[in-house]
Formats: sequence, structure tokens, C-alpha cells
Amino acid sequence: MKLLTKVARAGAGVFFLAAASWAAAQAGAQPAPLPPVFVLNSQDANVSVLDRATMQPKALIPTGKEPHHLYLTPDEKSVIVANALADSLTFIDPKTAQVQRTVTGISDPYHLRFSPDMKWFVTAANRLDHIDIYRWDPANQAQPLQLAKRVSAGKTPSHLAIDTRSSVVYGSLQDSDELIAIDLHTQAPRWRIPVGKMPADVYLTPDDRTLLVGLTGDEVVEAYDVSGAQPKLIKRIPTGKGAHAFRSRGDGKHLFVSNRVANTISLIDTQALAVVANYPAPGGPDCMELLSDGKTLLVSSRWARKVTVIDTEKKQVVQQVAVGRSPHGIWTLDHASRR
Repeated sequence: MKLLTKVARAGAGVFFLAAASWAAAQAGAQPAPLPPVFVLNSQDANVSVLDRATMQPKALIPTGKEPHHLYLTPDEKSVIVANALADSLTFIDPKTAQVQRTVTGISDPYHLRFSPDMKWFVTAANRLDHIDIYRWDPANQAQPLQLAKRVSAGKTPSHLAIDTRSSVVYGSLQDSDELIAIDLHTQAPRWRIPVGKMPADVYLTPDDRTLLVGLTGDEVVEAYDVSGAQPKLIKRIPTGKGAHAFRSRGDGKHLFVSNRVANTISLIDTQALAVVANYPAPGGPDCMELLSDGKTLLVSSRWARKVTVIDTEKKQVVQQVAVGRSPHGIWTLDHASRR
């Protein structure tokens, strides 16, 4: 009888342990909260934090003056907001939206890029006409960026791209109507060439061979072969007036470009170098982010103070969300591949 009682008690213990394990498993199975969406309000000197599920604003993060662009560190631990007029960088946790630190003494960081190997950090000084190359030293908490070279770069350096080998940075010079390529190891220019009117964003294909340039002063994207010692113009791709910013579709084959004056977005086949689709994008479309579902495109509508949500399968606007003045950079950790 005592043996049966012990067995029964043991069985009950096993039952309760199993029940507790099941409950814990169920609790663990609950989906984690989606990471927020960050929108830079350039004229308000702050960042709107949007709830990813509802796309509604839930917080504002003060930054320095004129935050224009942002970039995720390659280790995905911080999203960096570049505050151009404040000469500072704001580091934010991409999951919690908590400010981690502010780094000062960074001259006019309008656009920014990390090299894939995280050795180099590059900024385009839009109003001061130079490109800065910094060495990245994460062990130095107070000042992790050490200036290696300041490169004089013509008028109004605008956007940057770095190759997969962390060997060269490409930059557009908006008011010089030029492109520049700088060797990251020697910090010396490799070449500088004239291009079309008001070059803005630049995108390098995943094979490092083709550089695409949005011409905001025109209605085309220019494609250059940069695989040799000197770049060669391959094609001028008609997209729409004010061709400006890029976002890859994440399949290694297609690229979105925002046509800021035409109020449209075009999809370019980067192998055929031709437009294969167009989407409505009211309010002066600028920067874009593609969500992890591969079909929802978020667009900062620069002149409308809104974020526009586009269903690329239906080719229609499905939502607009009010944010701050002159929304520019937009980003979330819950994004499709950038290749």
C-alpha cells in the first residue's frame, strides 16, 4: 500500500512537472514583439518611433539638429542616426528604441556607411564638401571613431556605398554632378568622373560590378560598370522625375527607386537594367524600407509629413501615417534583405 502511495505521488509529481513544462513552452511560444520602425524628422530634430504592428507613433526620440540618415552597425547592436547640423551621432537600440549613447565631434554627418568588416566608418559632409573616413574602435566608449582621413570632395557630397570587400567607397557629389571612388586602405581617391544632373543615392550590386546612381535633377538612373580601373557608363534607365533614393527588393535582382518629383516608385531589374514595375507614392517619396514580408514598402513622404505604406503586390497605397516635419530616413530591424 505504501509502495502504491509513493508511486501515485511520484506520478502526480511527474504530471505537475509536465504541466509546468507545457505552460512554459506555451508562454515561450508567444511571438516576440515586433521591433519598432524609426522615422527621422529632419526639421524637428527627432525620431518618430512607430509601432510595427499598427504603424502608429508611440514615442519621440530627441536627437541633434537635422537628422537625415541612419544605418545599422554590421553587428546589429545599434542603429546610428546622423545629426548633420549637430555634428553628432545618436546610437539607438534597434529592438527597444532606447538611446545607448551620443557621439559628438563628427563633422556634418549627412550620410553614413560602415564597411562590412566594421573597420571603417564613412560620412559625407553635405554642407562642408568633404568625405570623412574614420577608424572604428568599439573598445573606446567615449570616442569610438578616430578620423583617419578627410577627403576634399567637390560640391555637396550626398550618398555613399561601400563594396563587399570593404576596399572602396563610392560617393555622389550632388552639386558638382560627379561621382568619386576612394580607396579605403590608402584613403586616396581612385577616380572622379562627371555624371548626370544632381546625383543622389548610389547602389552597388551584390557582385560589386554595377553602380547605379539616382539623378534627382533628371528622370533617369545611370548604371556604371565599376569592375575595372575606370568606370564605364552602361545605360541610362528612365524612371521618373527626381530619381532619388534606392532600396533593394532583397532578391539580389531588383531595386526600388523613389522618383521624388513624379510621386512614383519604380522597380528596376538590375540584370536587364530596365524598369519592370511602377507604384504610386504621393507626397515626395524619399527613403524607403521593405518589411520582412517582402511586399510591404514603407516610404518617407518628404513634403507631406507622412509615412506612406505601399502594398507592392497590389501596387497601391494602403496607409499613410502622420509623423514630423520633413521625414527622411526610415528603417526597422524587421526588414527584408538589403542585397
